[in-house]
Amino acid sequence: MTFSSVGRKKLAGHGKQNVALFPAFLLVDIIVLALSTRVNQFQDFFYVADIFPLVLSIISLILVVLLFTVDLTLINSYTGRAQSEIGVFGVLSIFWLAFNAFSTARWHQIPFQCDSIPTDFVDEREWCKSLQALKSFVWINFLICFGISMFTLRYTIAEYNKGNKHIFEMPLSRYRPELRSDQGFGGGRGSEFLQFEKMT
Repeated sequence: MTFSSVGRKKLAGHGKQNVALFPAFLLVDIIVLALSTRVNQFQDFFYVADIFPLVLSIISLILVVLLFTVDLTLINSYTGRAQSEIGVFGVLSIFWLAFNAFSTARWHQIPFQCDSIPTDFVDEREWCKSLQALKSFVWINFLICFGISMFTLRYTIAEYNKGNKHIFEMPLSRYRPELRSDQGFGGGRGSEFLQFEKMT
């Protein structure tokens, strides 16, 4: 089965939203991974506050790419359904919020103006700039992750209230509002067969 209009928009964005949240999350997560790697290399992977963004960005990247690959590969993947995506991104949002709060509290002693560091300490200035960028991108990543879960939840509730209860029975990438619940994921052939039975 080909992707529905919702599924095609999900590849560029997510659900029926015009903003490209899904690719943006992957992009920002990769940036967080790169920045946290640079920061941890300078500190020899010693401080927990620096390690948290690195570990969580790796977990998020692997998990989201895996879910997305399964959704593209399998026609009726459970991981692509609305309840699964809401749960996954909701849990990721909680972890990003908790770890960001912890790391940000530990980073408050780092000077905000990295240029105030003497020019003789070139490596320290570069580390400071990478850390300041990391502080921003970890929170951007949280906001995007939280936005995906909330937008998906809002769209799912809106469709369910319209009577499209089958939104919970198929992946969002292949969801079509015009399908009735009694038709199921297979489409209209079952409905035609039932009409033939009634005629006979």
